[in-house]
Amino acid sequence: MNTIRQRKGIKNTEVSEDYAAQEENVKLEHKLPSGGSSRRLWETLSFTLGGTIALCVGVLTSVYLATLHENDLWFSNIKEVEREISFRTECGLYYSYYKQMLQAPSLMQGLRGLMYDNKTESMRTINLLQRMNIYQEVLLSILYRVLPIQTYLEPVYFYIYTLFGLQAIYVTALYTTSWLLSGTWLSGLLAAFWYVTNRIDTTRVEFTVPLRENWALPFFAVQTAAVTYFLRPNLQPLSERLALLAIFVSTFLFSLTWQFNQFVVLLQALVLFTLDSLDLLPALKASWLYSIQIAGLLLVCALQFLNSMILGSLLISFNLSVLTARRLQKNLKTGNFLNRLGKLLLHLFVVLCLTLFLNNIIKKTLNLKSDEHIFKFLKAKFGFGATRDFDANLYLCEEAFGLLPLNTFERLSDTLLFSAYLFVLCVTGTAALVGALHNLSDSTHRQPTGSVGKGAVSLRPATAYNFMHSILFGLLALSTMRMKYLWTSHMCVFASFGLCSPETWELLLKAIRLYNPKRMCVMRYSVPILTLLYVSYKFWPEVMAELSELREFHDPDTVELMNWINSNTPRTAVFAGSMQLLAGVKLCTGRTLTNHPHFEDSSLRERTKAVYQIYAKRPAEHVHGLLRSFGTDYVILEDSICYERRHRPGCRLRDLLDLANGHTLVTAAGRGDGWTSTK
Repeated sequence: MNTIRQRKGIKNTEVSEDYAAQEENVKLEHKLPSGGSSRRLWETLSFTLGGTIALCVGVLTSVYLATLHENDLWFSNIKEVEREISFRTECGLYYSYYKQMLQAPSLMQGLRGLMYDNKTESMRTINLLQRMNIYQEVLLSILYRVLPIQTYLEPVYFYIYTLFGLQAIYVTALYTTSWLLSGTWLSGLLAAFWYVTNRIDTTRVEFTVPLRENWALPFFAVQTAAVTYFLRPNLQPLSERLALLAIFVSTFLFSLTWQFNQFVVLLQALVLFTLDSLDLLPALKASWLYSIQIAGLLLVCALQFLNSMILGSLLISFNLSVLTARRLQKNLKTGNFLNRLGKLLLHLFVVLCLTLFLNNIIKKTLNLKSDEHIFKFLKAKFGFGATRDFDANLYLCEEAFGLLPLNTFERLSDTLLFSAYLFVLCVTGTAALVGALHNLSDSTHRQPTGSVGKGAVSLRPATAYNFMHSILFGLLALSTMRMKYLWTSHMCVFASFGLCSPETWELLLKAIRLYNPKRMCVMRYSVPILTLLYVSYKFWPEVMAELSELREFHDPDTVELMNWINSNTPRTAVFAGSMQLLAGVKLCTGRTLTNHPHFEDSSLRERTKAVYQIYAKRPAEHVHGLLRSFGTDYVILEDSICYERRHRPGCRLRDLLDLANGHTLVTAAGRGDGWTSTK
């Protein structure tokens, strides 16, 4: 069991929107420097200052997280085997391929070893570049080999510093998105402050460094910033093309680095579909974004040797269905309210049917089963019937895949983030609802930008996109705690944008009949500045206390196990055990495994279930036969599984296995719990 013990002594730029109402709102601010040249100088200085602050905040956040990682583990002082053990579960598996590439005699031999790997799964040869998202490990190993840094930077530090460096890009992208939405870099600064002060709920990079999401989320944030910029009205052709290029590259990199890419991008596609249907988004730009999502995923599919999970993804089927349905229903956005509503419902039905039909055809044609465990999990999670399926129950019983705990909102409220978020969400939601109803009711005077006329409530396409983005990813986080990091980081962006947005304060002040441009300007800057001061005053001591607390990684049992394996077993030995521990065995010893934590393969899931029979009520001869069929030489049994107390009865690993094997839980007062066979 890994433990941590106490270490022993030792202004703002106004981004041009070409939007008449907003220009009227901010004309007071333009009076500060008189004259066109003075205004341009002011904007240039403000842009330079805002950009410099963005870079500084990003770098400081990266250094802060790297320092926490060092202080928690004393990473610079512990042994190499302890460093590797600190990469827990699947993190260790991914890092092992980086290590494998560096230990290969040449790059070509290293790549060949990954493409024809027979040590990750015993008695099988698999293409790891097809099965897993490890191109980042390949790229880093190549860079470490060719760059002149080997003499003063250890491979493990090159790896973790790259990931902490990506956090600088992540925070800078969040800062930029908020700045683009509000028109002032002050909102970007507030977003970055909230990201850091809510670190427990916005990132886990400091203790799960090689995790796939830590590679992917920075590119996802860059993509969101690029989409936000692309949705601005009246962009110059060159700016539009550059924005599309940035969206494509960031979408591709995001998809290449995380196996759950298709599900996240599918939610983005649903955001586009909703806004396009309600005429809150320019249809042409929505089509471009649909196409880029398909192109990015197909390019990843090609690099992963036609990965079946990508080919059978709902995203590709959905986007193709939307583009097809749009061609079939060319007059979707004409007619009165009831007419348009009927067409919208028909459009939704056509897209849904086409998506299911196309996805079903692809999966049956290619015999794809890679993601069936996810749909079994979702079916059971949302109450569409109980299941005995081992894989689905394994997810259901993990806290990370449960509902978002209520104490999350308490922590977010302590920094005023959640309160500000709800406030902005209500104001923006009102504007979105009014805008959608207006567009559906008035098909003859629709504006191509997706915003309503000057006399009504206005909502820009970029604002509408980020609003729906926040709603859908919020629902995902509420249903599955592990996905909260997609929501909470964007919550920082959306809340800070709203507090600094002239649109928010204009709508609110008009609602209470107190609006004038000067008062709106005062609210726009005073509220975020006061919030920044409060957050800094309350949480600066806590941040300093965190940085001064020194701990040390301490797991002598696992260290002893790895040393024993290295000293007493042949290099060709095959080990069976829990997925989590075997990932460490692969990294620390290089021995062959029977199973591992990368669960996105149907045959591996079956193999894992078979190996786990060592913890089930099965005859010894039967279990021995299963293990020998995988070429097993050694089995690692863990007390933490045999005498498990972390999960409730019915959710312990041995209970899940017995349930899948056809046993039924029986309880009696005073006698605890037990199982009886139904066969």
